[in-house]
Amino acid sequence: MDEKRKKQLRWQLPFLLLLIAGTIFIVRQQRQTPYQKNSGFVFGTVYNVTYQWPDDLQDEIEAELKKVDETFSMFNEQSLVSLLNRGDKPVMLTPMFLEVYDLATTVSNDTEGAFDITVGPLVNAWGFGFKNEQMPTRRQVDSLRQFIGMKLLSLDSEGMMLTKRDRRVTLDFSAIAKGYGSDVVARMLKKKGVENLMVEIGGEVVTQGISPNRMPWRIGVTKPTEDSLAASEGELQTVLNVTDRAMATSGNYRNFYYKGGRKYAHTIDPRTGYPVQHNILSATVLASSCATADAYATSFMVMGFEKAKELLDRHPELMAYFIYTDANGQLAVWYSPSLEVEK
Repeated sequence: MDEKRKKQLRWQLPFLLLLIAGTIFIVRQQRQTPYQKNSGFVFGTVYNVTYQWPDDLQDEIEAELKKVDETFSMFNEQSLVSLLNRGDKPVMLTPMFLEVYDLATTVSNDTEGAFDITVGPLVNAWGFGFKNEQMPTRRQVDSLRQFIGMKLLSLDSEGMMLTKRDRRVTLDFSAIAKGYGSDVVARMLKKKGVENLMVEIGGEVVTQGISPNRMPWRIGVTKPTEDSLAASEGELQTVLNVTDRAMATSGNYRNFYYKGGRKYAHTIDPRTGYPVQHNILSATVLASSCATADAYATSFMVMGFEKAKELLDRHPELMAYFIYTDANGQLAVWYSPSLEVEK
C-alpha cells in the first residue's frame, strides 16, 4: 500500500469511527425515548394517538382537533359548516375548508356522484325510517332529491365564497372529517419531528414508522356482525399492515336490512335517493391520506363490488379490503393483490 493511500486511511478512520459512534448514540436515544399515548373524545367518537416523543403533546393534539371541529362540526352551532347551512349571512371560507371541499369534489367526480357531501337529509330520512319501520314514500324521496347533489354548489371566482343554488342544501362532511382530522394531527406531529406515530379517530388511522414493540403498525378490520356484544369486544376479520399509510373503513356493522334472503348494509345512494342493494358490508381503503381513504371507503359502499374494483384498477395508489356476502349469503372477502393481509 503506497504512502498516499495510508494517509487517506488515517484521515478517514476517525471519521468512520465517529459516524458509527453517532449512529449507535442516535439508535440508543431513539430506543430510550418513550411512547406517549393520548385519548379523548371528538367528532362524536373517541380518538387515540400513540407517538414516540419525550413530552406529552395532548394539548397541541386537541388544539388541532379543535380547528377541524370549528370548521366541519354539525353539532357546533358556530362551526363554518353550521354557518353555511344556516345561510344567514355570507361566510368567508378557510384554507382548511377549501382543502377538504376540493377533495370531496374530486372524489365525487371520480365516483360519478357516489360520494356526496349534500346527502345528509336522505340519510336521515332513511335512518329514521329503518329505526321506526316507516320508510319514506317515493314523494318524500323525490322532494328531498331536489336539494341533493354537489352540482348545486359552486365557488366564486376567487374561491373564497360558496354559493348554494337552493337554500335548502345542507353540507355534511361526516364521511370525510374524521379521516381529515387524523391527517391534521399526524401532520402536526411530523412537523414537530415525530417519526413514529399512530393517529386514530373513530377507526380512521394514519401511521408512520414503527410501533412501541419495534414492529410495523398492524391495524385490525372489524368483522361485520349483528351481535352488538361481539362487535363491542372487537371481533376481527383480519389484521392489515398499515405502516406509513392511512386507512379508513366504511360499513355499518350492526345495521343491516334483508331483501330476497340477502343482507345489505344501510347505505344510501345519493344518485337515486334509495338504499343500495350491493353486497359489500364493509369497505376498508388504504391511501396516502386518511381523508382520501375515508371518502373512497364511503364511495365503495355506494358503488358496489364490481364498480369499486373498476375504480381501483384506475387508481393503483389505492388498496382495498372488502367484506361482502356471496351468492350463498355467506361472508366472503376480496382485497387488493398488493395489500399485506394477515392470513
